[in-house]
Parts: sequence; structure tokens; C-alpha cells
Amino acid sequence: PVMAALANGCKRVCIRAHRRWGKDDVALNWGAISSIQAPGTYWHCLPEYAQGRKAIWSSIDAHTGKRRIDQAFPREIRKRTREDEMFLDFTSGSTWQVIGSDKYDNLVGAGPRGIVFSEAALADPEAWNYFKPMLEESGGWAIFISTVRGRNWFWDLGEMARKDPSWFFL
Repeated sequence: PVMAALANGCKRVCIRAHRRWGKDDVALNWGAISSIQAPGTYWHCLPEYAQGRKAIWSSIDAHTGKRRIDQAFPREIRKRTREDEMFLDFTSGSTWQVIGSDKYDNLVGAGPRGIVFSEAALADPEAWNYFKPMLEESGGWAIFISTVRGRNWFWDLGEMARKDPSWFFL
């Protein structure tokens, strides 16, 4: 249902789900689809930049034995891979990168078309406030995924998303 909502034009998604549900895998695959269909800048944002290397960039899928980024973004669609910057450059003209909400203000003027907020419950909520106008200008999408960790900003976001028909909530 998440992929169907996004494919049908939904621009805001909030997923509150348990550990090992596959939240990042869904978001990585949507990032791959988007990077082919609509050239632009795409980010996968973790609460801290260093977490992104462990959880996304270097992470191995226990079921396949492959790196998660290699499954979502096959080498055939890549022009260049910059390991040091956790950055992919695609033949479509798109780019994808792992970033951290801890240093969101370093990303001035980038104009992303899509952002995933992974472990959103632990992210700096100011990052969303900072990126939101960029996405509105580009007509881009945002996916917020996390395991619930109490009644914090992510909980509030989910409650808002549950009531707003322009959002997809799961």
C-alpha cells in the first residue's frame, strides 16, 4: 500500500512500524524508482550522519547477503559511487546520498526531490522544517519512517498524518 500511494502521487508518507518491518527497504526502493523516473537529488536521512553508514550504506541484507544499497540501486543504473561521501550518481542524471539530520544546515541550496527520514523519532525535527520549503519548491516527496519511541515529534507527525487526507499513514 505504501508503494501504491507513492505511485499514485502521494507526496507525504508516515510509517510507524516495528523493528525489522522493512521500512528502510521500502524507502530505498522508492528512492531507486524515483531516481529513474524523475531526475533529481534524493536523500536518505538518519538522525546522525555516522548512523547512515552502519544502517544503510554498509548494511548487509541477512536474507540475501548483499549490501542494501546494491539491492536497491544496481550497479547497472549507476554512473559513479563515492564510498567516502555515501553518494550515488546515476545514469539518469539523479543523485542519491545518505545524510544526517544532525548536520542538516550544511545542505544549503540543494533542492531535493525526495527525502527519507529514517528513524524519524530520533531525528532533529528542525531538519524537516528546514527541508520542507525545498521539497515544496521541487514538488518532491518525503517519507518518515520509524519505530515509535514515545510521544515525541514523530508521534505528533503520525497523528497529524492520520487525519490529513493528503498524507499516507500506516
